[in-house]
Amino acid sequence: MINDLLADALTRIRNASLRKLDVTQLMHSKLVEAVMVVFKNKGYIESFNVIENSNKKFIKVILKYDKNEKSVITEIKKISKSGRRVYKGFDDIKKFKNGYGTFVVSTSKGVLSNDDAHKAKVGGEVLASIW
Repeated sequence: MINDLLADALTRIRNASLRKLDVTQLMHSKLVEAVMVVFKNKGYIESFNVIENSNKKFIKVILKYDKNEKSVITEIKKISKSGRRVYKGFDDIKKFKNGYGTFVVSTSKGVLSNDDAHKAKVGGEVLASIW
């Protein structure tokens, strides 16, 4: 059984983009779905759908590539881990990679990108980084 569904989801996306696959399938949780919403809004993935098979749910993610068939995702990492949680205030999460990258932050207002968290003036647990 997989304990950390978000880490598994990020690894599956990373591996699929390295292999230049169009679609990958993730195990469903509300947190993973919220992170996929942030990725879609920021343009790192084309789209995603929640698929329900009998009693299990999956998330089907369609990856995004540029016109040269290079993945839009250069690097994707899990920041806060089960053994070491990372929390930042809204001043500390303003920019990542000079504005080219995105932190995914779990806040009291939901899972937000670093830009949205800074505008809402809320900090929280930094879940992942992508650029």
